[in-house]
Amino acid sequence: MSNLAYVNPGGKQAMKASALDINMIAARGLQEVLKTNLGPRGTMKMLVSGAGLIKITKDGNTLLGEMQIQHPTAALIARAATAIDDITGDGSTSTVLVIGEMMRQCERYIQEGMHPRTLTEGFHIAREEALKFLQNNTISIPKEELREYLTNVARSVLCTKVNPSISENLAESVVDAVYAIAEEGRDIDLHMVEVMHMRHRLSSDTRFVNGIVLDHGGRNNDMPKHLENAYILTCNVSLEYERSELTTGFYYKNPEEKARMVGAERKISDDRVRQIIELKRKVCTKENGRTFVVINQKGIDPIALEMLSKEGILALRRAKRRNMERLVLACGGEAVNTTDNLSVDILGQAGLVQEYTIGDDTYTFVENAKIGKSCTLVVKGPNDHTIAQIKDAIRDGLRAVKNAYESGAVVPGAGAFEVALHDHLIRFIDTVSGKQKMGVRAYADAMLVTPKTLAENSGLDVQQCLISLQEASVTARKQGKWVGLRLDTGDVLDPVAAGILDVVIVKKSLIESTGDIVAQLLLVDEIMKAGRRGAGGSLPSSNCKERVITEKKKKDKQ
Repeated sequence: MSNLAYVNPGGKQAMKASALDINMIAARGLQEVLKTNLGPRGTMKMLVSGAGLIKITKDGNTLLGEMQIQHPTAALIARAATAIDDITGDGSTSTVLVIGEMMRQCERYIQEGMHPRTLTEGFHIAREEALKFLQNNTISIPKEELREYLTNVARSVLCTKVNPSISENLAESVVDAVYAIAEEGRDIDLHMVEVMHMRHRLSSDTRFVNGIVLDHGGRNNDMPKHLENAYILTCNVSLEYERSELTTGFYYKNPEEKARMVGAERKISDDRVRQIIELKRKVCTKENGRTFVVINQKGIDPIALEMLSKEGILALRRAKRRNMERLVLACGGEAVNTTDNLSVDILGQAGLVQEYTIGDDTYTFVENAKIGKSCTLVVKGPNDHTIAQIKDAIRDGLRAVKNAYESGAVVPGAGAFEVALHDHLIRFIDTVSGKQKMGVRAYADAMLVTPKTLAENSGLDVQQCLISLQEASVTARKQGKWVGLRLDTGDVLDPVAAGILDVVIVKKSLIESTGDIVAQLLLVDEIMKAGRRGAGGSLPSSNCKERVITEKKKKDKQ
């Protein structure tokens, strides 16, 4: 990728042409790097850091975020694409491809003498018409088939990030997580889904947990490891003997006096433990078969742990604050700061509490939570590379499912929407007057880069697939249907029936952002090095400096 170059002296037209060439080269260069990643049959990229760390991925957001991009125009495009991905969970690679193709389409018109302003005006007209087309052709999700549609959306997004065999399992887990935290009438907060990873077994063992996973277990070997139908006491109470902060001493005359003094020291913590035991005996009887779990943010000393274990209570100490907050959201109840006046109303409930030991690490799974406003996705994998790849895919899948759930609508994938939009804009050109038609045509032709790239990455005949897809799309749209590209054979298919769906907000963001970014890049007529703010403004370019020196010499001669 070329470095930032300054314009040589030679007139305004040369300056404008050089700046425009720089922007076009940058857009096309970034497009060439990422085009092979698009779709489920895209190839991978290997990122090597300065420290020698290797990362293999095909996620456009990860590549654009971690690649070292020095060219300012390419960096601008990369930041715009990653911003879309951060919100929608998908579309970063498509955004780069469309921007690069728009610049490519505009290049031939500009070389024929057309002014960039005319093309940008056509882009604005095409963008407004494309948004209307998107709004009128979204597919509303039937309420009775909501889960099926969301699973298809998740599968369509995840299969472009990870292996298809893994994406099937991940899609179900991602949809379960969104369903667990979704509340009627409120926005979905994805921070309530914790992604915890374990270097263990295979990536296919990644699963959804309706509850919390704590990264430690009980500190007493006699405590139970498997509890069903459990009450959960969430507390922030010190259950250990605390040393005095001041220098103190105890004096006694006989062993009885020493025993009384030791008992007085432990009385406070022992009383708190006894209050918890009394509550357990009250709510857990042989008739109801209930069990009891204490999860404490502060410490529990060995004596208190022994007292609790004799009552069959599983006690966890030093729990993280974020886990304490999420426990209440998942299991219900209240987090208490005192053991006085304990009642059954402050207890949460979980169907299963089980302790697992994986290598040297111990985990406690609090599953089948009563309320389930917070949940966990447990990512497993044999190595760090696989785990990182799955975590990136889950992040995108969660955002895609969230947006589809909240909007209640989807659009067809497999290039069906882009081909239909191209056909609509080509027919729309007849209603546009003036040279702006060329801008609308360039915008429409750029939309075909998605089905072209999908066919190319699948090893198919690009021109033959595109012609077949366009002919079938015209016939299908008259019947109110959609036609997409089948990547394994090159035939056409119904993407809605095949479950290949995209999120509406992804297409909307792509339509809104790509045209504006290209319009701004086309209107750049000079690239200059900026100086410090407040130090006389921008530093002049080399061309500017040379003109100033020439004029000064002429004045000196006069």
